[in-house]
Amino acid sequence: MITIQHQEHMVEFAVFGEFTLADFKEFEEIVLYKTQFSGPVNLFVDLRQMADFTVDVVWEEIRFSREHDGDFSRIAVLTDNQWVAWSAWLSQLFSSSDVRVFEDEAGARAWLVEVDE
Repeated sequence: MITIQHQEHMVEFAVFGEFTLADFKEFEEIVLYKTQFSGPVNLFVDLRQMADFTVDVVWEEIRFSREHDGDFSRIAVLTDNQWVAWSAWLSQLFSSSDVRVFEDEAGARAWLVEVDE
């Protein structure tokens, strides 16, 4: 199950329990809508409560990342799981977005709203 919130140039989503393909499709729909009207968005991903994910989510995430590479400015992944942190780092190979992993929510949010000089 996921929850999704969005503002003008930000999409936030949190995963609770198992992350399924239906959840990913819901996320994908919101992101496509936001980027169509707002351009590239920042993404806040809270995976602290994720228990598991289905294999089809992994393939869909790779496909989506490659097709929509320019749709994200910064991606903050919030997790305390080293495996998830490693996979977030690995996803950078498929994306030109600035992806960072955080254990601290305040730090992740501060980085996302930071103004580039």
